[in-house]
Amino acid sequence: MVETADAEPEYDDTAIRFLEALWGDGYLSPGGPEEVDRVIEGLSLGGKTVLDIGCGSGGVTLHLVERHGAAHATGFDVEQPVIEAARRRATGRGLSDRADFIQAPPGPLPFADRSFDVVFSKDALLHVPDKDGLFAEIFRVLKPGGVFAASNWMIGHDGEPSAEMKAYVAAEGLSFTMASPARYAGAMRRAGFADITVRDRNPWYREVARGELARLKGQLYARAAAAVGAAYVDKNIKTWEAMQKVLDSGEHRPTHLRGWKPVG
Repeated sequence: MVETADAEPEYDDTAIRFLEALWGDGYLSPGGPEEVDRVIEGLSLGGKTVLDIGCGSGGVTLHLVERHGAAHATGFDVEQPVIEAARRRATGRGLSDRADFIQAPPGPLPFADRSFDVVFSKDALLHVPDKDGLFAEIFRVLKPGGVFAASNWMIGHDGEPSAEMKAYVAAEGLSFTMASPARYAGAMRRAGFADITVRDRNPWYREVARGELARLKGQLYARAAAAVGAAYVDKNIKTWEAMQKVLDSGEHRPTHLRGWKPVG
């Protein structure tokens, strides 16, 4: 989610094609449906209403309906190209009656209080600078007894990023406002969440990213270059090389979060 409503899309059609070539149809972050399943492990979505914040091109939102039985899922994103792609995907899979996709500028979530049983997010919250405001809004739209479950890219500390981390963020060229797991957990507590859990996923993605880089340099290169151009792929290879350094150092810490809105 970007910081200004009138900004050029960060995830345009080219970015969508590239990331889906790497991560799977409808997925703009790593791990595919298996990692989504890990984020919501132990939760029952059957018959429940779900909000997917930063839904991207819709693969995750539709997975929550198809695989996990959500009665209805709403995907929300601030960028129009991904919302349009998600709507096409829902129509193509015959799920428009159980999934809708909403685009709105950054700021308060465009939903009423106590609207959802579950709020989910997959690697999108790092684009939101105001973590306290973000979790106050998530808490507001959850029903009492509802759960927030997410994966997000974080930094291992809240001090000055290393030169390697600064180089990685610059290579991404995206509106990253990374914060530590402790800062996220604190924002959740201040919003009112209870039973907060934090799960480090750096060991998993450190090795997955190494495989992604090898694929980009090898078997995937020609297909990705045909989709988005060789220069775009070459740029992203350099980005992955920069990312691998901060994954290996432990400064880049993908993390799962979960918390509950108390009843009453």
